[in-house]
Amino acid sequence: MNAEKAYDLAGKIYAEFGVDVEQATKKLAEKSISLQCWQGDDVAGFEKTGIALTGGIMATGNYPGKPRNAAELRGDLEEAMSLIPGPHRVNLQAIYGEFNGKVDRDEFEPEHFDGWVSWAKDKNLGLDFNSTYFSHPQSDTGFTLSSKDEGTRCFWVEHAKRSRRISAYIGKRLDTPCIHDLWIPDGMKDSCVDRMGYRRLLTKSLDEIYAEKYPQGHLKDTLESKLFGLGSECYVVGSHDFYLAYALKHSLLVCIDMGHYHPTESIGDKLSAILLQMPELMLHVSRGVRWDSDHVPVVDDQLRDTMLEVVRCDALDRVHLALDYFDASINRVAAWIVGGRATQKALLSALLEPHKMLLEAEEAGDYTGRLALLEEAKALPLGAVWNKFCADQGVPSDHEWMNEIRKYEKNVQSKRH
Repeated sequence: MNAEKAYDLAGKIYAEFGVDVEQATKKLAEKSISLQCWQGDDVAGFEKTGIALTGGIMATGNYPGKPRNAAELRGDLEEAMSLIPGPHRVNLQAIYGEFNGKVDRDEFEPEHFDGWVSWAKDKNLGLDFNSTYFSHPQSDTGFTLSSKDEGTRCFWVEHAKRSRRISAYIGKRLDTPCIHDLWIPDGMKDSCVDRMGYRRLLTKSLDEIYAEKYPQGHLKDTLESKLFGLGSECYVVGSHDFYLAYALKHSLLVCIDMGHYHPTESIGDKLSAILLQMPELMLHVSRGVRWDSDHVPVVDDQLRDTMLEVVRCDALDRVHLALDYFDASINRVAAWIVGGRATQKALLSALLEPHKMLLEAEEAGDYTGRLALLEEAKALPLGAVWNKFCADQGVPSDHEWMNEIRKYEKNVQSKRH
């Protein structure tokens, strides 16, 4: 009853600012988030090659209860999704196929992902897909699609072609477009002399990869850049500028990973610039902390500002949201939930912004009033609306969901050895 009263009061307060809370929560309820499968097992996958995690990627910690196979991973995803309100998707890396033996990455087939497709169909989920260019002998030199070794480059081109074929197969089977994202770890630890040469080779590889066309209803392609990684501190071949130019020229999409830029850069500021020239984009929700790009998202200024810009650009249907981080130092299922709910809470905050009043002040040149209102909006009763949204979606509130995780940890995860 107290929660209902708090919500009713919050609705009246927001109404004074010209905001309809029911309309805001309705929009939030329709927006899906794609959960990254690799948070569940520290980016290990199911190849069973014994190769350590490479490519500038590091998962720290050894929290107990890690899933040992696809069935357990899917069970963990189900638990997470039961505690995150709204519709869901799942984002796969290519190494999460069920291979039943040694199959190299230039041999992956759609049938290796039938288990995921059947599960997704049963759970009414969409699936997205990422080709995997790290943790493999053919990536040991630090170069894949931009490698000057022709055999290595061709190996990874074939992997990308097969990943796109698999993605289109998934999209067709599930009757919802599968977004295939391409990120490579290619780069150098120290100064690079032939920057143009490596990027020329990457261009050649991309031209070969995207030569085959698929229906947009089955597959959408995104390119994901990075500022730097471990072992590529001074030079990254697939930079933001490179991929943005290539994507615009070839009618592809870009993926903006929130952890892949300088800490002082505004991710939100990039959205309006890109969306004016590009029909859609993918946003990987992550949290950069100093050199690390993959902390669990929380409702910080970067996330709030980014979601505000999505809403202000009227781009909810043009910006695809996916989580992208991995933390093995805490309960892996809880990490999904914290990040997913933080993303939704920041998005709800953006949907509840008194946008009309702010715009009126701005267009009237009343920048003092605009600044004062922006500050006042930060103290509006978001929590009451969020708790009501969770209740309407049939999931626990913020102070309750950890009780469910404790039970799951005791009854399921603790029994894995």
